[in-house]
Amino acid sequence: MKVVNLTIAVSTDLKKQLDENPEINWSEVARQSFKKKLDDLAILNEFSKDSALTQKDVERLSRKVGLALTKRLEKAAKSN
Repeated sequence: MKVVNLTIAVSTDLKKQLDENPEINWSEVARQSFKKKLDDLAILNEFSKDSALTQKDVERLSRKVGLALTKRLEKAAKSN
């Protein structure tokens, strides 16, 4: 497997937080995160390949689900 370098930009605050945890291999964390996102997208693409939903429909549904989840979590936090 050929390996290439990838440069990403992060905020100064995020970089400071990363530097506060030098024992963590942040490159590996990023690689795992990229891989997980690609795996999730592959599943989504497989699930939706025969769907009549448009990309706009999916985005709208995603926002609704996100808002509902946020409200549920806020409600749970207030009850604790």
